[in-house]
Amino acid sequence: MTLFKKIIFLLLILVICSCASETESTSFRIGFSQAMTTDNWRKQMNRSMQVEASLHPGLQLEIKDAQNDVQRQIEQIESLIEQGVDVLIVSPIQSQPITPVIEKAMNTGIPTIVIDRKIEGSNYTSYIGADNVEIGKNAANFILSHSNGEIEVVEITGLKGSSPAYERSEGFASVIQNANEVKLASQIRGDWEKASVKKQLENILDSIKTPDFIFVHNDRMALGAWEVARSRNLEDDIKIIGVDGLFGPSGGIQLVKEGLLTATILYPTGGGEAIKLADRILSGENVPKNNILSTVIIDSVNVDIMQNQFNRINQQQYDIEKQQEIIGQQLATYRSQSILIKVMIGLSMLLFILGLWAGYLVYKLKKSKRKLEINNKKIKTQRNQIETFAEKLQIINESKINFFTALSHEFKTPLSLIISSIESITDRENKNIQEFSYETSLIVNNSKRLLRLIDELLDFRKLESGNLKPRPVRTGIIGFLQNIYEDFKSEALRKSIQLEIKAPRNEVEVYIDRNMMDKVFYNILSNALKFTPHNGKILIKIEESTKNSVEIRIKDSGIGIPKEEWEQIFDPFRQASNNARPSSGLGLYISKQYIELHKGKIEVYSHQGSEFKITILKGDDHLKEYEVEKIDPGNTYQKQFETVSPPEIGEVTLPENAESILIIEDNPDLSHLLSKKFSNRYKVYLSDGRKAVEMALDLIPDIIICDLNLPEKSGFEISRELKNDLRTSHIPTIILTALNDEESRLKALKAGADAYITKPFNFEILLESLRTALYNREKLRYYYTNRIDRIADENFEDSEQQFLKELNEHIQNNLKDPDFSVEELARLLKISRVQLYRKVKALLDMSISEYINEQRLRKARHLLQDTSLNISEIAYSVGFSSPGYFSTSFKNKYGESPKQFRK
Repeated sequence: MTLFKKIIFLLLILVICSCASETESTSFRIGFSQAMTTDNWRKQMNRSMQVEASLHPGLQLEIKDAQNDVQRQIEQIESLIEQGVDVLIVSPIQSQPITPVIEKAMNTGIPTIVIDRKIEGSNYTSYIGADNVEIGKNAANFILSHSNGEIEVVEITGLKGSSPAYERSEGFASVIQNANEVKLASQIRGDWEKASVKKQLENILDSIKTPDFIFVHNDRMALGAWEVARSRNLEDDIKIIGVDGLFGPSGGIQLVKEGLLTATILYPTGGGEAIKLADRILSGENVPKNNILSTVIIDSVNVDIMQNQFNRINQQQYDIEKQQEIIGQQLATYRSQSILIKVMIGLSMLLFILGLWAGYLVYKLKKSKRKLEINNKKIKTQRNQIETFAEKLQIINESKINFFTALSHEFKTPLSLIISSIESITDRENKNIQEFSYETSLIVNNSKRLLRLIDELLDFRKLESGNLKPRPVRTGIIGFLQNIYEDFKSEALRKSIQLEIKAPRNEVEVYIDRNMMDKVFYNILSNALKFTPHNGKILIKIEESTKNSVEIRIKDSGIGIPKEEWEQIFDPFRQASNNARPSSGLGLYISKQYIELHKGKIEVYSHQGSEFKITILKGDDHLKEYEVEKIDPGNTYQKQFETVSPPEIGEVTLPENAESILIIEDNPDLSHLLSKKFSNRYKVYLSDGRKAVEMALDLIPDIIICDLNLPEKSGFEISRELKNDLRTSHIPTIILTALNDEESRLKALKAGADAYITKPFNFEILLESLRTALYNREKLRYYYTNRIDRIADENFEDSEQQFLKELNEHIQNNLKDPDFSVEELARLLKISRVQLYRKVKALLDMSISEYINEQRLRKARHLLQDTSLNISEIAYSVGFSSPGYFSTSFKNKYGESPKQFRK
């Protein structure tokens, strides 16, 4: 063989080997035998497995559907064993028949994961599924929590021999057998399909009294039960509870939302978790024997939240699948072009060698080289695209994992307390309500904590993303803290805690973002109230430490913080080791971040309690990177919201309760004139039209005078926004404009204006229009105040009446709760507590705390007249923390003690 032939032969071998290496890859095979027969469940299970498997390039997933046939499933498992899969995943149709073939797989050395339903014995690698006993208990507890007196229940179980059917019945029976008011009227055996229960249920409904509840072991049979109830016009009399909580057009979540089912208990598929567990097994990790998935009851309260979460999860899974598809296409293109490059390199080398033998091949070699360069450029471009797609996919996946991991971790503690409290109440034989004060307090407090946790997570996310910047405003810190102190004073009084504030006589001005610092001081004062015992003390002290800074110290006489943990408590998700109470661990972290955004500092000390020291710099030189609003704060906290300083009005001193006017006018001369004329009667605030809506929301003035032609938004838009906003809808608006056409007048009135005055105008007409609007507002306030008990019986068309109705409903629903706060009421009404205070003050001429207390006392007066409850029982039933405090409040209100009033 010549030297030339040997070289060609070696080149061909190298090219073939390099091409073969492109297709070599190490992968593991996972076999899954699927037992479910419904399309919805099967699709969710299979899709979650396929999406999770796609995130592990080394895994190949093979899914076999047994179609609810036990023999077919045994044959499928035998086939997978013969194929030598690396991991076997089985969802048994029935426990006992499937046990031998799973033991065969284990004896063969194939790790086996049992999902959803258990087998006989424990000869398997790992089990994944929800706690079916707990599902039965949850159903029973739900029925007990919605019962009123003696009730009858019908239970529809799953297929005989199925472990979920046995365990769910066992959990259900363990609860209701201890509840004297619950009677199990009948039990039906189904086979997981709705057709199997209809005839039996029809016979039972014909033979017994109509049951109050039907507990069904899955949503398909629950739908069949509903159809039977509807055929007898009993769908409104029987409450049906299902299990599965599947997402989709015919899933349990949709049935709850449409009102067919009262509730369904989420039974997670566990598909994605099974693939993760298989990957850990293949990686040589030791995995837990039992992996129990969390469940939750879905009813009308949380069905929309659950559906939205499933929508987002499905969208994320869909996005992941699309990204995987694109990446797969790009990788295929990359591999083919990589092989092409290697072939071209081989050919180039071959052409180079041939060029040594023949000169005429030089031109072809150069041409091939140019083509190679073009291909290389394309490959680099495609490689960059692949890397971009991979980075996006990684970001999406990490965000999803981090969010759900943190969220589930933080929700476990309050949810556990709520569940354990309910179980404690359910398990007790003596049903005296006075014995459950501690448990009910836990349920209420931890429910509130879950709401606060959501807000903390949103703030935490903004801080972590770096998208949060303060908007500092010139603020009198003493007035600012005095306002917060007033909010906490009544809460401290209820807990017998001495709350005190000490401050210099002269106001101290700083530049702060009021919303951020409000959350800072709320977090610290809330913690202080939480950990300070009865008859304890909390001190807020404000002092100027230097010419350049001010210090705020908040000291309590609570349990304190271990010295070695002083700095750690500011880390996210951390709390002191001596704190046994549930906490998200985000409050102090967010507070510290807010203070550091202001270039300030927060420190903690602990000696016979805890002391937090917050240092805030004066001036605005340290805040140059932010947009600073230099507002004259005046002498009151309310005046800090002005955006334009009012004109000088001499020595006129207005009463503290003087009515306020917001004038929105971009002409400074006219603004000055109106301010000068009104300032001897009213508190006047000015805006040139910029951020007028925001200013109105902050101030909540008694009346607004507004121009139509303004820099950013027209007067039409401003009036419409304020009238459509619950916080400002009660404020009369007078349009003062140069537009004199009928079209503008009609448009302004449709936007919600109460009066329309054109320029040039008569001041007396404007003044009289203003007085009339305020007088009508006062008459309406008098009407609301004197008919507050009859608001619920009237037809509501006015937004203020609707607001008062919702206000009364929320107060009445929480009247028994001594910890029901103004902040919680503001959350329910979806407005801030400051805006709630101003709204109620404007409508009823009293503070919201006074109004809640008056509602409690009115209810107590009714109970004293019409019931035989003793005074202590009445005090607790209307939300007072102690009978003594109730008696004092009642006597202050009605001039005599409850005992004297009853006589």
